[in-house]
Amino acid sequence: MTAAAANLSGAAWLTGGSLSRLLKVLDCDGEEARAVGGAVRNALLDMPVAEIDVATTAVPDEVIRRANAAGFKPVPTGIEHGTITVVIDGAPFEVTTLRQDVETYGRHAKVAFGRDWKADAERRDFTMNAFSVGRDGKVYDYVGGFDDLKARRVRFIGDPAKRIAEDYLRILRFFRFHAAYSNGGHPDAAGLAACIAGREGLDQLSRERVRMELLKLVVAKHAVPTLIAMTDAGLLLRVLGGVSYLASFENMAKAEAAIGAPADPVQRLGALAVSVPEDAERLWQKLRLANAEHERLASMGQEWRQVAPDEKQARVLLYKLGPERYTDRVLLAWSRSPAGAADKDWHALATLPQRWTAPEFPVKAADFMQRGVAKGPALGAALRAAEDAWIAADFPNDAKALAAITDMAAKSENS
Repeated sequence: MTAAAANLSGAAWLTGGSLSRLLKVLDCDGEEARAVGGAVRNALLDMPVAEIDVATTAVPDEVIRRANAAGFKPVPTGIEHGTITVVIDGAPFEVTTLRQDVETYGRHAKVAFGRDWKADAERRDFTMNAFSVGRDGKVYDYVGGFDDLKARRVRFIGDPAKRIAEDYLRILRFFRFHAAYSNGGHPDAAGLAACIAGREGLDQLSRERVRMELLKLVVAKHAVPTLIAMTDAGLLLRVLGGVSYLASFENMAKAEAAIGAPADPVQRLGALAVSVPEDAERLWQKLRLANAEHERLASMGQEWRQVAPDEKQARVLLYKLGPERYTDRVLLAWSRSPAGAADKDWHALATLPQRWTAPEFPVKAADFMQRGVAKGPALGAALRAAEDAWIAADFPNDAKALAAITDMAAKSENS
């Protein structure tokens, strides 16, 4: 890929829709505006373009004035750093005035607004994230991004140690982008060395930010070799706070592919770092996981060693856990079994929710009350006994079998 060959004039996301309207408003009357960052990178790689950020020479107040005049909705989401979120027909665009860091304090920086596109590009993290494109489709590269994009190389802009000291989250972003955009080879040597040297800075980061980066990393295309590189560098232990299971993680990715399931960040995190429920507790605290994420991981760590290719027992597990947690636990067990991703028995076990829906327990409290079981502990015990018998009988639904189960449980409580 060369600068001469890079032109996005035919890109629909750039020339049509809300972005085109926004650039037309900002890119005129002495001011310039361009789409920047990840959207341009992905477009050059023929990858989907999702969030689109815009940079402009116009100061925030002028951005707000122009947005209001055009009937858009400007929201000052980060006005102290020059960022206004402009909402057009429900679509949000972050519009940031060109800036240059004057002083940095970790993630926080004192900035000055300017009109220098090269200086603005040089303050970004990686060369592949510093592209900008005008509404005519011309792509600008001030930091060697074209060569790095062609080589699928994630490289810090300028001095890697300086970039990292500005925000230690860039250590995790370095590996996350390597996992997503490289060809799976070794990370850039200078960047890797700087990440190792700056590893203590990871302890300064908020747990929420670490969680966000890690959950994106584990589902990236080349997550396996990237996590191996992080382990070799002594960084993964620092992030997870415990042992990692790289073989299980790799097998989980293969099992997902074998059953046609999309990469699931919670399942993959479980394969990487959970062996017992206490591991889920540690990760909950270490990464400030959402409650639902923590509960899934705790369930994965519970009795996964007892899972085996037995469909009758699998139906019991599916009934008790529900489809999501059932799949979590089965895939974890599969990833740690001697069986490979092509194993037909494990494949059948993992895809059981696609073939069988667990029925609702058909016996009700009224059925026992009609048989003389009084309300209270005895009624609860009868219901539990009947449900256990129903499950053991493989979920019968015929009236005769249900009556027999109900009679037996009622008799036991009435005796």
